[in-house]
Amino acid sequence: MDNKEKVLHTFKNSSEMLDAKAVAEATGIEKSEVSKHIAKLKKEGELVSPKRCFYEAAK
Repeated sequence: MDNKEKVLHTFKNSSEMLDAKAVAEATGIEKSEVSKHIAKLKKEGELVSPKRCFYEAAK
C-alpha cells in the first residue's frame, strides 16, 4: 500500500473529520506529504471538505 492509499484508508476508516496533522499522526507519514495526498484525493473526488482544513471520505 503506497502513502496515498494509506491516507485514503485512514479517512475511510474514520468516523469523524480529520485534518492533515491527525492523518500524519495516524499513518506516520510526514504532514507535508499528507497534505499533498489530501489535495490530490480532493481533486479526484475521493475526499470532501465540509469544514475548512478538515476532510472526510466522499460518500
